Amino acid sequence: MRIETFGVGHVSAARALALADYDRERRLSPGLPPVQAVPNLREYAENGLGAAAFEGERMVGFLGCVPPFDNAFRSTDVKGIFSPMGANGAVPENRARIYAAMYQAAGEKWVKAGAVSHAVCLYAHEEEAQRQFFCCGFGVRCMDAIRPMEPIPCAPCGEYAYVELPEEEYSLVYPLELALYQHYRESPFFMNRTPPTEAEFLTSAREEHARYFAAVKEGRICAQLRISSEGETFLSAGSGYRHITGAYCLPEHRGRGVYPNLLNAAAAVLKAEGYTHLGVDFESINPTAYGFWRKYFSIYTHGLVRRIDERILCSRQSP
Repeated sequence: MRIETFGVGHVSAARALALADYDRERRLSPGLPPVQAVPNLREYAENGLGAAAFEGERMVGFLGCVPPFDNAFRSTDVKGIFSPMGANGAVPENRARIYAAMYQAAGEKWVKAGAVSHAVCLYAHEEEAQRQFFCCGFGVRCMDAIRPMEPIPCAPCGEYAYVELPEEEYSLVYPLELALYQHYRESPFFMNRTPPTEAEFLTSAREEHARYFAAVKEGRICAQLRISSEGETFLSAGSGYRHITGAYCLPEHRGRGVYPNLLNAAAAVLKAEGYTHLGVDFESINPTAYGFWRKYFSIYTHGLVRRIDERILCSRQSP
């Protein structure tokens, strides 16, 4: 096997590999919509940080990534690097060996670029490649999931009202946003994200064109659902897709069917507007999210993460 830097000249072959990988996952995750093409891979090829694997003249795999970025996971003080869904792929044969060789080559570049948090998005049913990354010190941290814009079977919860909030009432959701950030810090989540100010929260919602749906009881918002056109995978570019970018239910209202009914209320509105699929991404290290979303959504990606010893950066700078 020969490993080269993933470059612009490899994009056409890489696109075919990426599309084939998506089609394999779609056969195992019926909630996924058909796609005709993966995103433009040129941006991942131009930064010189990826790797491509060849058997003779045939490209058998590629591993592209975004440039290094600060504040990985918005809760650390280190640089991260990420290979998104569709930015990597390989032929079915010998995938573990191909990914191992590509990561060894790309990982060298990532460390030289100062990134010590390495993340790779693989399809959920791609077990062979995942096992190889586990052997390289990675673990599952994030997941993407999807469902058709259809109602969830659940008993009605008539003591609550389910409404879409007008923009002038978005500030009513802010206390739940603060509670969500407090939840981030709890065991075993341990993610110390800094909560936004109320002004920052409202600005973010406006810039994202977010929509808020809420469950209300006795005039008080008990649960909220934030819907956006933006998601973590290239599926969010589809016109029929909407993504959940925020969700929280007050603990005292959990276990009563509030959230499935809130999802149904939002889905009914979105389906009437022509949207066909609803997606969500969440951290698997959050037991509340992991337990809830997998009940109603089909998981189709696993985000694998490795945090290497950042002291390696100092040792490589030493004479």
